[in-house]
Amino acid sequence: MLATLVTFARFPILAAVIATLYRGSLTTRLIGAGALLLGLALDTLDGVIARRRNETSLFGSVLDIAADRTYELVLWMCFADLGLVPILMPLVVTARTALTDAFRSIGIGQGTAPFAQLRTRVGRILVASSWMRTGYGLSKVLTFCSLALTQAFRTLPASEHHDGLWVAAQGLAWITIGLCVLRGLPVITQGLQQCRVTPLSRPG
Repeated sequence: MLATLVTFARFPILAAVIATLYRGSLTTRLIGAGALLLGLALDTLDGVIARRRNETSLFGSVLDIAADRTYELVLWMCFADLGLVPILMPLVVTARTALTDAFRSIGIGQGTAPFAQLRTRVGRILVASSWMRTGYGLSKVLTFCSLALTQAFRTLPASEHHDGLWVAAQGLAWITIGLCVLRGLPVITQGLQQCRVTPLSRPG
């Protein structure tokens, strides 16, 4: 399916982006920032293709989330390693990701797509609504691309560093972390409640 191929294409793009973050001239790193924007934009494109071509599936939904997780975790860790964000940020994202994916796996095991698992209106608004998903996606794009540009301009002499860009990137990063936690809470809360009321099955 075309949508699945688009999602898979995001992984080699990410690998190329990481390579430019650590090595290369200003031009190479600027190209890497552009490639990062492309990789993040494909997250929207694969969903559009899936809906228009009627290619939506449980596998596609899970793969899309897996690609998003890979981008988030790898980029946050790299930016922390490069000293562009505090280590607290990737730690928070990693913990949130582990918890939400663990609870979502319960529904996936029952054949329910991740975004279809939410039962409360607030949870659906915060996690599955198009405007929240778009807002969170946009905040990640702005955060990651501004951090990549900051890293690119580090190749310039110290007197030419774009400190204003770095400050803006920091502000965007904290907004993104806040949205990350906010969107994870309904999934974690519902998962904890479900575990409390669902007895464990015992082997025969």
